[in-house]
Amino acid sequence: MKFAAIETATEWCSVALWRDGEIASLERRAGNRQGEFVLPMLQVLLEQTGTGMRDLEGIAYGAGPGAFTGLRIACGVAQGLAFARGLPVVGVSTLEATAEESGADRVIVALDARMHEVYYAAFEKRTGAWREALSECCVAPDAVEVPEGGGWLCCGSGFAVYRERFGTRLAAVSERVAPEVRPSALSVARLAAPRFAAGEGRDAAQAAPRYIRDKVALTTSEQARGK
Repeated sequence: MKFAAIETATEWCSVALWRDGEIASLERRAGNRQGEFVLPMLQVLLEQTGTGMRDLEGIAYGAGPGAFTGLRIACGVAQGLAFARGLPVVGVSTLEATAEESGADRVIVALDARMHEVYYAAFEKRTGAWREALSECCVAPDAVEVPEGGGWLCCGSGFAVYRERFGTRLAAVSERVAPEVRPSALSVARLAAPRFAAGEGRDAAQAAPRYIRDKVALTTSEQARGK
């Protein structure tokens, strides 16, 4: 199977191309310019691999949680490409994609959600598939749940921004922190491949971002109070 993957949930913009188990990808730091870069990057990747849009059999995208605008870009691009060719789509959790990117088997993910909160979950890989040890949520860093057992890798931008606020809560279960690990289109593609193979692709009309939190920004008074 051949399909494209798009991930724009963070300040990075990345695209990937899955071709019968082989993956090619491109990424760049985009700030808030993902909408400007994503389609040209995909076009470059297709040209580099000698693949045409007509060859694609599906579109995968990072569904969230993450930056609101970035999620809408990924979802909108996936829908547009899929609608035009009647292709199925698969949305992949950005937290699960971060866990996949880490290379570890027990991963606590915390992505900066702004407003003094993180998008948070814990995942374990069992028989080659990820299972949630702690469900995805949006929570203050000092109020996170701690998964059972030890040997967890803590990764994601939340640990760079709020490391002190996590305090010692996770120290008992993890000695490793990798805040630089982020979701990528490559990890989205890896997670989407078995879902496409299992027939889990959906009609493009069903593609939707996973926001988890509906509030976009703090009010002026909340900012003044430091909440």
